[in-house]
Amino acid sequence: MTIHLKGGRVVDPEHNWDRIGDLYITDGRIAFSPPQGRPVKETYDLTGKIVMAGAIDIHSHIAGANVSAARALLANRRSSLTDDIWVNGALPTLDETGLLYARMGFTTVVEPAMAPHSALQTQAELTLIPNIDRAALAILGNDDFALRLIRDKSSGSALADYVGRTLNASKAIGVKCINPGGVAAFKENIRSFNLDDVVPAYGVTSRDIVKALQNAVAAIGTPHPVHLHCNNLGLPGNSQTALATIAAAEGQRLHLAHLQFYTYAPTKKGGLASGAVAVAEAVNANKNITVDVGQVMFGPTVTISSDVPRQFAARGTAKPKKWMIADLEGNGYGVVPYEYKDTNKVSALQWAIGMELFLLIADPWRVFFTTDHPNGGHFTTYPKIMHLLMDADERARWIEHLPKAALKTSQLGSIEREYSLNEIAIMTRAAPARLYGLRDRGHLGEGAVADISVYSPQNDITEMFSRAHLVFKGGDLVVRDGEPQIARYSRTLYVRPPFDAQIDTKLTSYYEDIFGAPLRTFDVPPSILPYGEVFEEHPCFVS
Repeated sequence: MTIHLKGGRVVDPEHNWDRIGDLYITDGRIAFSPPQGRPVKETYDLTGKIVMAGAIDIHSHIAGANVSAARALLANRRSSLTDDIWVNGALPTLDETGLLYARMGFTTVVEPAMAPHSALQTQAELTLIPNIDRAALAILGNDDFALRLIRDKSSGSALADYVGRTLNASKAIGVKCINPGGVAAFKENIRSFNLDDVVPAYGVTSRDIVKALQNAVAAIGTPHPVHLHCNNLGLPGNSQTALATIAAAEGQRLHLAHLQFYTYAPTKKGGLASGAVAVAEAVNANKNITVDVGQVMFGPTVTISSDVPRQFAARGTAKPKKWMIADLEGNGYGVVPYEYKDTNKVSALQWAIGMELFLLIADPWRVFFTTDHPNGGHFTTYPKIMHLLMDADERARWIEHLPKAALKTSQLGSIEREYSLNEIAIMTRAAPARLYGLRDRGHLGEGAVADISVYSPQNDITEMFSRAHLVFKGGDLVVRDGEPQIARYSRTLYVRPPFDAQIDTKLTSYYEDIFGAPLRTFDVPPSILPYGEVFEEHPCFVS
């Protein structure tokens, strides 16, 4: 069937388009004219509407053992799809996750923390999320096998083979490293860990781990660079850790996740101050660095992280007073309910720091739109954040209601920058597709997958982005005026980098000795997942 999208304002930064034009959808792909002999079956008059590619969220905790544990811990907070789910901090179900994302015009979401040993559960849950494509990052860097390879100064190819084999087995799209070395050191009862501290028994530093993983990822050619959760998250003075980490990359590509959470300068009394100016300047000066913000939004939520030492340290702040910590091989996870209050000085400063980073980092192609869902706030708050970025008066209204003392170290009130619609499209569409090497989406070019979001322009930007007028997923209409039309089960995207199969020989004996189980026990066989073959391979840079 051929669908005609007629007369909308087409905003596509990948092709430098902001123009009135027509698009066609045929066999789930975008075309500029109807194929010969294929009559148009349906026409949508989009006069006065804004047409964009489907949005892409590069970092959102939506599936896996840690997310399931958080749902169970907060089961009493359940809410319905028709309610504002984020009001009481409840996590949406798998089904609701897809429907809520699609309602806002998002069509692809990346789960950023898949432990390879529990990849099967994560992938099975991702499969059940409708109306969006999914992908996952595999966590490496605190696992015993990788640390042994780095410690023993095994050939760089051995670590690259291990990383490549892990991505293949878990069906991941890239590598995530969380508090490198710090999580491994925590197993030795070490509670803090810096870039050049040494992991006991391995004799390697955080710097060593990150550099080794950067080299391995470059060798196997995954489009996405190492996705790094730095040391010292949430601690006063950790802006120095962020700056040191940027410098340590030495020009090699590196992505810093939820940057807001380590942009805290210290005060003389040991509290938090904004370090956003220095950190933003460092990002601006180092073109190899990309970041996502991890914007804090006010209200109850739950923090979910595989940074076990950080979650263990934060357990006393749990609200309600219940929490869960699982310290497993490699990275475990911690679940700690939390509430960001606009009357609280720390929460208000965290909110301001996130806004500062968005507005002070000059290049929208290198700063990405996240709340680190649900850690800084629920993904359903994205329309509010878009409003804040596009409207300085809206920011001023928020600032007016915050504690004045909280923003003494922040420059937010003096920043006049407003994001354009084109810049919003860059950071939520075109740039995420480039970052992950997803050449068939994030744009509206000929042959792209027909993931298309249509919005009705409004003065209330929050409302405009909260409920899309139309959303097409792979050419199927899944949302009309903010209401779900169908539940369409889509694809899980992954890469299949090359690796030397000899690594299996080492891993087989390792698993038999350490785990007493065959290596392939932890692999993800597509045939046992719901809905049959759901995986879609995307290319690496090398073959």
